Amino acid sequence: MPQKNEAALEFLLTRRSRPAKTLTGPVPTRDELQPILEAALRSPDHGKLEPWRLIVLEKGALERLAGLAQSRGVELGLDADKIAKSHSQFDMADLAVAVVESPVISEKVPAIEQTYSAGAVCLQLLNAALAAGWGANWLSGWPAHDPEFLARGLDLAPHERLAGFIHIGTEKMAPPERPRPDPERKITWVSS
Repeated sequence: MPQKNEAALEFLLTRRSRPAKTLTGPVPTRDELQPILEAALRSPDHGKLEPWRLIVLEKGALERLAGLAQSRGVELGLDADKIAKSHSQFDMADLAVAVVESPVISEKVPAIEQTYSAGAVCLQLLNAALAAGWGANWLSGWPAHDPEFLARGLDLAPHERLAGFIHIGTEKMAPPERPRPDPERKITWVSS
């Protein structure tokens, strides 16, 4: 019989992202953030290609990105509400980590598996932050999919994409529990 890690299983069964707008300071120090980042890098990675990288965005960088979201949204002709939402995602934040998918050419590992690995880094980073006692949320929005925003704001190369922004901070209010998927509807057992 395998040895259970009851605390880890209980954490996974009860984990809950915290809305980014409910996160405030203090945020983890660099020393406190380091093991969280290292946990994220232990994500599944077929072929050990490491097709991702992390950009830690501190307050000054987030303020710069808020301004870029504002100006870029205007350039794109987006409606004011959409621009305001993206602006506040960065402006209200004190710390976020951009998870960048940086695919590696490989005959063995298809690009889609590298995309999945970048997504796994996002989830591992989110869960590590929560397990360390911080509030955390995985966000995207139009800036995460706009190549010009990503090139100007994060210096992403043309072949790179953003898997997500993981916001981390102190939770100022716990959200109510939300409905979860019904296992009876989502799980299929196949015996033969």
